[in-house]
Amino acid sequence: MIRIRRAGDLDARNMADLLNRIIARGGATAFTEPVSRDTLMAWFRKAPDQSVWHIAEDDVGALLGFQSVEPHPGLPPDACDIATFVRIGQTGLGVGSRLFETTVEAARNLGYRWINATIRADNSGGLTYYQSRGFETYAHHPEVRLANGQIVDRISKRFDLT
Repeated sequence: MIRIRRAGDLDARNMADLLNRIIARGGATAFTEPVSRDTLMAWFRKAPDQSVWHIAEDDVGALLGFQSVEPHPGLPPDACDIATFVRIGQTGLGVGSRLFETTVEAARNLGYRWINATIRADNSGGLTYYQSRGFETYAHHPEVRLANGQIVDRISKRFDLT
C-alpha cells in the first residue's frame, strides 16, 4: 500500500538521501551535486504559500518518493514547476501516479492553471512518466550546461489544470 502525505521538516533527511542516490546514479535529474537536509528544508521554505511537497510511503513508513510543485521565475504566475523523485527500484509501481493525483489537486487549490515539467532529454523514464500523465511538449532547450559542466538537452512539458 502507498500512502501520500504532506512532507515536513522531519522528512527532509530521508528525502535528501533518496535524491542523493538518484544524483549519484546520474542521468535522471539536472542536479549533479549532493543535497543536504538543510537544502531540502530551505526549498520547503522558499515559497511556502505557493508550493506544496508530498511524500509517498509504504506500509511501514519507508520513503518511496516525493513530488513538489512551486513557482519558477521563468514561468508566468499561473504556472508552477513540478519535480518528482522515486526511490531507485520503485519506479513503475504506482508511486509517481499516486503522488501526481495528490499534487494536481494541491496545485489547483493553490490557484495554478498549469504545471511545467522540464526534463533532461536523455531521461527516458522521466519523459515517459510525464507523457503518461498527459503532459504535452511545448519547448526544447538544446545544450544546457549543468552545474558539473555536462551538456544536455532538456524538454519542457505542460499539463493544463483547467
